[in-house]
Amino acid sequence: MHDIRKIDLREGILDENDHIAEHVKEHMESHKVLVVNEMGAPGVGKTTTLKNIFKHLSLKPYVIEGDIESDLDTKDLNSLGVETHQINTYGACHLDAPMIEHMTHHMSFDEPGVLFIENIGNLVCPAEFSIGEHVKMLISTVTEGSDKPYKYPLAFEKADIIILNKVDLIPYLDFDEDFFMKGVRALNKDVPVFKVSGKTGEGFAEVAAWLEEKASNL
Repeated sequence: MHDIRKIDLREGILDENDHIAEHVKEHMESHKVLVVNEMGAPGVGKTTTLKNIFKHLSLKPYVIEGDIESDLDTKDLNSLGVETHQINTYGACHLDAPMIEHMTHHMSFDEPGVLFIENIGNLVCPAEFSIGEHVKMLISTVTEGSDKPYKYPLAFEKADIIILNKVDLIPYLDFDEDFFMKGVRALNKDVPVFKVSGKTGEGFAEVAAWLEEKASNL
């Protein structure tokens, strides 16, 4: 009798993406640049969050803006003197590692710093794809409601830092902070949560300090 061997030839659907993401991370580490994948739904203040972080960041910021269409945010950040490059997906709901690899190899990283990648406005797909980041930074907001950790658990589970924006509006809303935090902690016990206001600038100095600490460990 002949021995029969079963060989599993299956491959994870994201294996190639993850392989490229590791190359992106290694490439950026060679330049001493921390990579931050900024995620959040449309309207949570992702670009405003970046602008407020930049005011307190001692490291050089670099930005890749991801949008389905338009380059409004890229023009806005470039006008502030922040090197910003645009990726349009024309329908795709997230950025992926091949897109980021292509862009980073056409950017000049002339000094250590932080590369912020503003992902497509979406609380589902971006959390599923690694793009070579060291940090997944999730932006949530009190205007979305306090139920988001329960409805979109993967984004909150994978986040390395959560920023709760627009806290200056809490007195005018039915936002249940205890319920929100209970959902966060059920998914991600130790993730730091920073309460900020894009309008007043409250809380962003602490976010910048946290990112600088991460960058110092590269």
